[in-house]
Amino acid sequence: MIIGPKYKIARRLGVPVFEKTQTQKYAIRQGQRAERGAGKGRPKAKSDYGLGMLEKQKARYSYGITAKQFANYVKKATEKKGSSAEILVCLLESRLDNVALRSGFAPTRQAARQMTSHGHLTVNGTIVTIPSYQVKVGDVIGIRAGSKGKPLFASLDEKLKTVKVPSWLKLDYDKKEVTVQGLPQAPQSELLFNVGAVLEFFSR
Repeated sequence: MIIGPKYKIARRLGVPVFEKTQTQKYAIRQGQRAERGAGKGRPKAKSDYGLGMLEKQKARYSYGITAKQFANYVKKATEKKGSSAEILVCLLESRLDNVALRSGFAPTRQAARQMTSHGHLTVNGTIVTIPSYQVKVGDVIGIRAGSKGKPLFASLDEKLKTVKVPSWLKLDYDKKEVTVQGLPQAPQSELLFNVGAVLEFFSR
């Protein structure tokens, strides 16, 4: 997925949707821009459509997926019984590349996607090369035996000591495996977008 100028996109969206915009350095730069009055002026009032589009963009950039992929997730979420908002978040969090990121195997979402597509990860012992692969409760995600000695995982031990794994994942530090022990979820407070606004946008 070609993204473009990440700093510019993050400023336009108003949230740090990329890893490189989630640093203290970026936050300081944004504060300095605000003090200088960069972009100061009367902001144009956005229509309901514009606000919905903004939330949609925040969501898909947060997970690094295309507009078409995201629309498909929304369609699946609204077709299933239950809370569409919870189902949508569950579908997004269930992506294999997202699990690689949440578990601490990969430092960034882009790295997680490459790690998956290059065949470094396994699901229940089988190599899976599809970043969008949907994990299920009970699945065990690990690192391919032949990949553990690669430079990509050289500092993994140290990284895993500091990673904060979500409650729906259980990390086995010694085996370098993570088990999906519950339905993937993420509280609204941890998301960079409004799930309700996104669903409303697609219901037009």
